[in-house]
Amino acid sequence: MPRPNAPAVPHRLIAASGGFLGPSAQARRIRRILELAIAQPGLGWPSPEDAVLAWGHAPRAWRAEALARRSGAPLWRVEDAFLRSLHPARVSGEPPLGLLLDRKAMHYDPSAPSELEELLATHAFDDGALMARARVNIDRLRALHLSKYNAHDPEFPPPKAGYVLVIDQVRGDASLTHGGEAGALPEDRLFREMLLIAQEEHPNARVLIRAHPETAGGQRAGHYSTADTGGRVAFIDGPQSPYALFEGAIAVYTVSSQMGFEAILAGHRPRVFGQPFYAGWGLSADQTPSLRRRRKLTKVQLFAGAMMLYPLWYDPARDRLCALEDVIDHLEAQVQAFRQDRRGYVALGMRLWKRPALQAFFGGQKPLRFAPSVARAQGQAARDGRQLLGWASAVPKDFNSLRVEDGFLRSRGLGAELTPPLSLCIDDLGIYYDPTVESRLERLIAAPLPAGGAERARQLREHLLAQGVTKYNLPAGEAVAEQVAELRAARPEAPVILVPGQVEDDASIRLGAGEIGTNRALLQAVRAAVPKAVILYKPHPDIEAGLRLGAVPDAAELADLVLARTGAQEALALVDQVWTMTSGIGFEALLRGLPVVCFGAPFYAGWGLTQDRGWVPERRRAVYPRPDLDRLVHAALIAYPRYYDPVSGALCPVEVAVERLASGGMPRRPLRLRVLAKAQGALASHAWLWRR
Repeated sequence: MPRPNAPAVPHRLIAASGGFLGPSAQARRIRRILELAIAQPGLGWPSPEDAVLAWGHAPRAWRAEALARRSGAPLWRVEDAFLRSLHPARVSGEPPLGLLLDRKAMHYDPSAPSELEELLATHAFDDGALMARARVNIDRLRALHLSKYNAHDPEFPPPKAGYVLVIDQVRGDASLTHGGEAGALPEDRLFREMLLIAQEEHPNARVLIRAHPETAGGQRAGHYSTADTGGRVAFIDGPQSPYALFEGAIAVYTVSSQMGFEAILAGHRPRVFGQPFYAGWGLSADQTPSLRRRRKLTKVQLFAGAMMLYPLWYDPARDRLCALEDVIDHLEAQVQAFRQDRRGYVALGMRLWKRPALQAFFGGQKPLRFAPSVARAQGQAARDGRQLLGWASAVPKDFNSLRVEDGFLRSRGLGAELTPPLSLCIDDLGIYYDPTVESRLERLIAAPLPAGGAERARQLREHLLAQGVTKYNLPAGEAVAEQVAELRAARPEAPVILVPGQVEDDASIRLGAGEIGTNRALLQAVRAAVPKAVILYKPHPDIEAGLRLGAVPDAAELADLVLARTGAQEALALVDQVWTMTSGIGFEALLRGLPVVCFGAPFYAGWGLTQDRGWVPERRRAVYPRPDLDRLVHAALIAYPRYYDPVSGALCPVEVAVERLASGGMPRRPLRLRVLAKAQGALASHAWLWRR
């Protein structure tokens, strides 16, 4: 992703430090980003056409500096980008999601202009599309509480509003030793002066010190200690996010912390005692103003330059350089799971074959523990401070903890055939298929869309339709298009209606189907309502495989055509309408713009997007303004489920899962599951054995 006016690409990148060439996940990621952007770093004596790499102003950067001087090759400096990972690298060893590669100077070193400074000083920032994207990305970072490191809890209570926020930094950080202020005052004195000035300028306010994450974790020392507190000065204790702290602050003081930049994004004008990259553009109160930086920028222009044009962003699922939006999508998936999972779970109602997949989805922070009963699970959870997590259809009705169920873009293959899922939904209120109680999905549908949500939902829907992705993504079945065409020709005025069959003992039927609760009754009701219609009946694939209940022996008499072993994508392409009890195919029909008639109360009914012939919860009818299709899609496919990428082995955004489902390029089911699936097919009439 070349920057405007970027220098010519060198022949080679020469690493003077072993840190670039080591075996760690961080080193491998750094090499891969550089390889995608320019070239794979390596050893050697550089020529003037090569470039020598230094990691910022790290202690061993002198080796690269000396090598560049002696060889005449240019020196390029590299640092982590401004959105890095969940935890600090020293804590977790997590690799970065992007790099800052500067061919002139480091962004935190004001002794010479960096590429970032020149970009901010000269770029026109008159591209309307770029500015619109920047505004949305700022809003997303704030709403998601995303920062450089993200092991915080947005729900942790912030301090009572009205305080002054003073930001500490780690001792000896390069942004301090090369930040333009060290020559004027020693570090300790500078931070002490900042704290005193904060108290003098706000004599009646509490002054709260925010420690750096690495200081709070004990990895490195900061500049403040308990000796600096007392009276109205105190440390902030707790995992609050920077954006939560900015909401209650009346002023923000920093030397050169990235939190000063984030304070600008949150609407503050921070008091800055160093010369970080964000100072000098009219957005901060600078103790030591820069003599070079004369231009006035808006925060949107500053953000566009620093976060969208300057960094090299990396998508770990797709193994490619990417835009900032892709990194935000990736981090959203990671941090939301961390915030839900950090206490760990005791799980119950989980079938044996599902447990490895559940560990991948929910055991990232602490491995899941499985319990055989509610009582045992409650005891373990109480002892260990964990949460309860139950498979929704296997826990009692009065279970008042988290429920989990398959998502709406599940897999390439049936769950009944033991195909592991790519998506699961976790619900702290109810579960999406039970309309008798409010679910978390309902609240998401009823809520306004987040920043960028409508556009993301539209793009996702377009991608789903273009790729033909559905819930199970089964192989194409029988060719029936010609038969349907003949039926249309014989009755040109009649609507062609798809009636999807369902598993009749499924929880969505038991809880949400209403008066019509069997496939046969559904076919009869559709024929009675639209006698002249061309009715196509699509049996549920689990029933066709002989694995679940719900066969209709006389379906060929009740419908004009039975779509045997036909995928949802193919079936929906043949019809004008869908009539259903609670089938997920009704949701897929809405995605394709088809009218949907519901006899039950599936999650997508009752919002004004379907014709409802049965009972639906009044709470859905009362939502105003009425949700549109974008809100439904965003809630059901983006906000509610979580997705697991079997290729990268990590949680991922929905867009990655769609690409995996569309391409089919996923690992095969484990051998034990393939063998078990064959065995269960032979024992279909004894399902109670293999569905344990």
